[in-house]
Amino acid sequence: MLLLKNYLNDIVSAVDTENIKVKIFGHTETLKEDLQENIKKAMEKTKENTGLILGIALNYGGRDEIAKATKEIAEDVKKQKINLEDINEDLIAKYLYTKDEPDPDLLIRTSGEIRLSNFLPWQLAYTEFVFAEKYWPDFTEKDLEEAIETYEKRDRKFGGK
Repeated sequence: MLLLKNYLNDIVSAVDTENIKVKIFGHTETLKEDLQENIKKAMEKTKENTGLILGIALNYGGRDEIAKATKEIAEDVKKQKINLEDINEDLIAKYLYTKDEPDPDLLIRTSGEIRLSNFLPWQLAYTEFVFAEKYWPDFTEKDLEEAIETYEKRDRKFGGK
């Protein structure tokens, strides 16, 4: 976690000058207080940025996120804040960690793995995937450019034919 804390301090200035928003999600409330403060500072400093979103999942599980959202929805139905009939995909999305952000257009999975590993199962429904053999630390800017070029060649259908 010390590595993450130092990374957050270093990266925030760099991404802020590039108009990148930092979004950290998961059960961050269980992390040490000083790391929680760094997370808040990183997101606060970059919240107005309108370029790319750098999403970092900490202490995160996709199924857990959906279960948490379901419990919160059920609680709001019980408190009559929402009606059972109001529950649809848009409403569920508002209870997820990523509620204020668009679903990812592209997921780059490094390390040669070709699975999601319980990462954003709801949000990745229409996301394009690129799988890279390299591990994250070895993934270069050139690799990113190639992944984006691959993505740009795709014909996105969003569930249609």
